[in-house]
Parts: sequence; structure tokens; C-alpha cells
Amino acid sequence: MHYQLERTHGCRISDAWTYRGLKTAIIENELLRIVVLIDKGADIYSFVHKPTDTDFLWRSNWGVRDPRKFIAPSGDGVGSWMDTYEGGWQTVLPGGGFPSRYGGADMGLHAEVNNVPWDAVIVEDTPERVSLRCSVRTFRTPFFFEKTLTLTAGSPVLELEQTLVNEGEEPVHCVWGEHIAIGGPFLSEDCVIDLPGGHVINDPNDFHPNNRIKAGWEGPWPMTELKDGTPHDLSKIPSKDFRSYDQSYITDMPEGWYAITNRRLGLGFGVVFPTDVYKYLWYWQSFGGGYGYPWYGRAYNIGLEPFTSYTNEGLSNAVDNGTALLVQPGQRVETSLKALAFEGTGVERINADGTVVTR
Repeated sequence: MHYQLERTHGCRISDAWTYRGLKTAIIENELLRIVVLIDKGADIYSFVHKPTDTDFLWRSNWGVRDPRKFIAPSGDGVGSWMDTYEGGWQTVLPGGGFPSRYGGADMGLHAEVNNVPWDAVIVEDTPERVSLRCSVRTFRTPFFFEKTLTLTAGSPVLELEQTLVNEGEEPVHCVWGEHIAIGGPFLSEDCVIDLPGGHVINDPNDFHPNNRIKAGWEGPWPMTELKDGTPHDLSKIPSKDFRSYDQSYITDMPEGWYAITNRRLGLGFGVVFPTDVYKYLWYWQSFGGGYGYPWYGRAYNIGLEPFTSYTNEGLSNAVDNGTALLVQPGQRVETSLKALAFEGTGVERINADGTVVTR
């Protein structure tokens, strides 16, 4: 039997872990520790900046549940996903947003790859560099998806190389996104969001009693309007007392990156992504206003989520509005993303290699 090297220095990687019954991988170097729930969508459950012991990712109130030991009380397309939503970072494919139907199949919330076990293999394991390759095939659509997570010694950047393949014999639509939820204690009213610019589109519907921003409003980042016409700066994170629950989308970004910085801590989290694939940045605003199921006012978090399409009303809606990604038979769509930690109080830009230019 082959046992993985058990280094105590440099880059380290192991998929020999189990967390709450789920096969789990831990990837780390001197600056970052990444926890991947292989048996649950290959979700990135934890993204820790080790020097400050800061985990940027949000955790749901119920955390990680082992689906084998949990019986859902109903088969609702939203509830079945929410029951095992631990927070963190999910790859969303092939249907982003609420349930819909496509090709005669039911697509649940954020269907369908993030509630199933993935295959995983360690493809590089040296003190200088480690890589984990995770892959999955969908079961209601004909997609194969693969992502490789890599850390390099001394670098605060997690690299992701991703490939989507249509293994069917007809063109198939999809919505593909990275569902990245950021929460406390990192997230607070001390935080500011930096973008290279773009066009804000608020969700067209009043979908929740605590929607505070004006439905369908459009304008340049970062300003929007509240329902009463008051200007509202989306780049500034309000406190939980704001009690809002909203959704916006930013498109026409001149470059694909964002940064969120806690100015009191002097620490931030950023993502770099290709805008030719991810044409929309979804901005989920959950500032204590998620009353009723499933949050009951407890959730204080945001989602900053690169997506191919909009809105969050599911795959069929994205097909109807012309933003769904259409993948031809045998076609491969490849992307490269980077997620990173940085020190500073504001960001001028993030370069394609993940280096940060602070203010």
C-alpha cells in the first residue's frame, strides 16, 4: 500500500482525511490551508490565511452534514440542496440558481454537481508544489467536469484549472458558476469591495420581503438605489442591522477580478477570473435580512460569484434570456481562476498572475 509523504514543511497535500463521514483533502503551504470536501461536490469548505488564522469563507448555521445519515423531510428542489449546504465555495453546474426544467429533466437549486461525490487524485506532491485533480460526471445532463487545485510554496494564491466537456451527441446548455460565500468574523462593516468597474443590474424581481434595493435598477458600479430612491453604495458592507436580502449582477467588467478587504484587519480575499467565460459577477447580499426558511435572520454573509449567465432563476430562464452557455457535442471549455489572500487596506487591481496592487 502506498502512503502519502507526511511532510511538516513546504507544500503539503493529503486526501487521507475524513470529515463527518466525507472523504476530504487538505492542501496547504506556509500561507494557506485549503480544505476540500471531495465527497460533497469537491466543495472548498475552508480557505484559511494561516499567518492570521483567518478563514474567509462563510459557514451555514448547520454546517457539514453527511447525506448518508440525514433524511430530508421533503423532496423540494430548494430544500434538498439547502439541507446539506455548509457554506463555503461550490462549483455550480449545469444549472445555476433556483429550480427549473431543461431537456425534460428537473434541475434543482444550483444543480447538479455539488451534492454528489467526486473522484480525486493527487497529481503533484513536492515541497515546492502540490496539486489535486477532482472530476465528476453529471447524471441528468451529459457533462464531464474537472478542476485541478494547485498551491506553490510561499504563494498566497490558490490556482484552479477547470475543464468542461459535453459528452453528449447534441448541443446542451448550461449555467456554470463559482458559488463563493464570504462571512464573519472576516466579513464586517469594516469591509470594502473593489472591482475594476462594470455595470450593475439588480435582480428584476422583488423576491423576498426584505429586499432593500430597487428591483431592475441598472447603473455603473458601485452605486445603486434603494426602493425609496436613496443612493446606496454596493462596495461598502453594511452591518447585520441593515437587515437586507438582495441580489445584484455586475457585467461588462473591463477585467475579471474582485477584492474584498477588511480595513481594520488590513487583510483581504480576492478572485481572478476570465470574463470571456464568466461574464457576470453575482452579488448575493445577505445582511441579516433572510427571514423565514432557511436563515430565520441568522445569516450574515455575501456571495461574490463569477457566472456564465444570469439571473438566478435557473437554467431554463438563462436559456430564455440568451445568456446560457451552449456547449457543442465534444466541445471542451477551459478556464483558469485564482483565489488569494493579501494584506492591505484597499486594492487598485489584481493582475492575471494573482499579484495584488494595493492603494
